Amino acid sequence: MNPDITKLRAEIIKNLEKEQEPDDSRIFEIIEDCSFAFAAENYLGLSRAGEIIREMKADLMGFGKLQDLFEDDEISEIMVNGCDVFYERNGLMERSRVILADSTEVLRIIRTVCRKTGRPVNTAVPITDACLDDGTRINIVMEPVSVKGSTITIRKFPKEPLTAGDLINNGMISAEAMYFLIQAYIARYNIFICGGAGTGKTTLLNILANYTGTNERLVTIEDSAELSVHGVENIVRLETRVGNSEGRGIVTIRDLIRTSLRMRPDRIIVGEVRGEEAFDMLQAMNTGHEGSVSTGHANSSKELITRLESMVLMDRDMPVEAARKQVTMAIDIVVCLSKPGGSRRVTEICEMVTSENGSYLNELFGFDYKKDLLIRCNKLVDSSKMKRLQNA
Repeated sequence: MNPDITKLRAEIIKNLEKEQEPDDSRIFEIIEDCSFAFAAENYLGLSRAGEIIREMKADLMGFGKLQDLFEDDEISEIMVNGCDVFYERNGLMERSRVILADSTEVLRIIRTVCRKTGRPVNTAVPITDACLDDGTRINIVMEPVSVKGSTITIRKFPKEPLTAGDLINNGMISAEAMYFLIQAYIARYNIFICGGAGTGKTTLLNILANYTGTNERLVTIEDSAELSVHGVENIVRLETRVGNSEGRGIVTIRDLIRTSLRMRPDRIIVGEVRGEEAFDMLQAMNTGHEGSVSTGHANSSKELITRLESMVLMDRDMPVEAARKQVTMAIDIVVCLSKPGGSRRVTEICEMVTSENGSYLNELFGFDYKKDLLIRCNKLVDSSKMKRLQNA
């Protein structure tokens, strides 16, 4: 940024400071007015004036030097480590040629995010999760909690939400397995989706949620509201809230699950369970809220069950067998995702089977790494749950 543009930026900020909480349209209006005046004073043409407006808009309203990466539809994730920038394109990590000048430039981007989302982040609240109107998910960790400079992680989503057909076409899941999951959701099975970060848990969850019946009341609960559910008129979207500098006003996933039970929901969808709220989610699934779905971090279906048992024991002083029963009674289907070779795949679909000898996971679909596709395992069991699916 040359000295003249620096002066223009200072002039724009001076004008913005005279406003009381200007919205985006007012900010853009001030940027345009100041930029055209600057262009006229310096005998610049309309083309150059347009470039200046775009630069100022990206700097003051968008992601600054990251704006081009943000607008690249092939890039799914942008990561800022201090002043270094990385991004993920088509499942592969790359280092960007973009380098942020200093911590001040990083802080400017963080402030823009906070203004757009209303989520605070400062030395008193150094960690925050936020979501833009288009569904873009942003995580910020300020220094000194982030030792080598503040970090920004931006998870982008397609402008048009992915459909079941898209997942089939890109090889994430077979047509047969996708049809099975859709029918299981319609038949009001309780489903848990697990996998590592960036494996597509939220994408699959969003697709299933869009098959909610028109006569059903759906409550979604998320840290940052990012699900895009269409065609469901009776929907309530709940979002957590961080506390102030004194820790007051916090609203947790657990708070929202408990209050959702008083909203007469037919289905409850929780973006992710990671702690003591798992007990409340399982209780909801066990007490008449069939067809509920949630996600969690685990590398396999068996690992998910073990993690959920541990979460229940974090909250309740009960025997391990009792905690295991809470889990196995609540869950009907477990779906596991991973990223072998950088490509997202559904690696397992299992049914929770309860018999006289106890409960166990029965694999219905498994990922064949040699053939690189989902195959039918022909292990369907003649259980009451499967009969309910056949009658759906």
